[in-house]
Amino acid sequence: MSLYRTLKEVPTEEYLAQGHRLCAGCPEAICVRLVTKVAGKDTIIVNPTGCLEVSTSLFPETAWKLPWIHVAFENGGAVASGVEAALKSMKRKGIIPKETKTHVIVFAGDGGTTDIGFQALSGMLERGHDVVYVCIDNEAYMNTGIQRSGSTPYMAWATTSPVGKVLKGKMQQKKDMVSIAAAHGIPYTASATVGTGYWLDLMNKVRKAIDVEGPAYIHCLNPCPTGWRFEPNLTVEMGRLAVQTGMWMLYEVVDGKLTVTARVSKRRPVRDYLKQQGRFRHLTDEDIAKIQRHVDESAAEMNKLVGQEVIGPVQES
Repeated sequence: MSLYRTLKEVPTEEYLAQGHRLCAGCPEAICVRLVTKVAGKDTIIVNPTGCLEVSTSLFPETAWKLPWIHVAFENGGAVASGVEAALKSMKRKGIIPKETKTHVIVFAGDGGTTDIGFQALSGMLERGHDVVYVCIDNEAYMNTGIQRSGSTPYMAWATTSPVGKVLKGKMQQKKDMVSIAAAHGIPYTASATVGTGYWLDLMNKVRKAIDVEGPAYIHCLNPCPTGWRFEPNLTVEMGRLAVQTGMWMLYEVVDGKLTVTARVSKRRPVRDYLKQQGRFRHLTDEDIAKIQRHVDESAAEMNKLVGQEVIGPVQES
């Protein structure tokens, strides 16, 4: 397996057509395009309900150039397991050649992954199905009205985690789905983003994920202009800032071994990331300091896990 070194090496084929109804600046189209370029034409897409599903499949049209199935919010992992099992059965029966390699990829939002679809995902991972599960994480139920999910970050505003005199948005930390997936003992788990400078990181992780035998999980941060309240032209910049501030660390776990794939020698303060998003505009300096301390602790824990400093200290801008 060879990895991409430059964007010039990336396949030019497109498997998501123009004309879909995703919002201006939506990162999900970027994520899908990059992932499917790597996977290629011999791929079946399983897509639970969400922004991606409703915006790419308005009857009688579709933006998909690959076999695609829409499934319920809660059963992406279960349906993908069935598709993978059916392909194995067809090979045993001689219906399709045994040497045929068809990738099964799930594209599910954070609601359909961390919350509603978690049980089906966990079952898929535990049973060892040869499926690549990609969580397109925009950190809320954006399709149904920006409700908070298990992936919504601490103190973020959402329509179901309002800001007032008592509460300051969501008062729970973001669920660590990458660690949860890795705890199933699967061969490949990774975090990724569509941020500027990290596209090759995402695509190479997809390359590794489709190459392993068994389940693989990729959790891709997708900054949402509509729900996060920033200008649509800043989508990829927000993904970059998430990494550079340490709010989102890029790493992979291969057969139990953790490696940070994007080192950050000098972090930018989380204020640079938070202040650009309307969902955090209610935060005081004290609130931001609290979030900064949590990120500092997470960075220290990551450095401890890998045995060296890969996420450096904050350098004030």
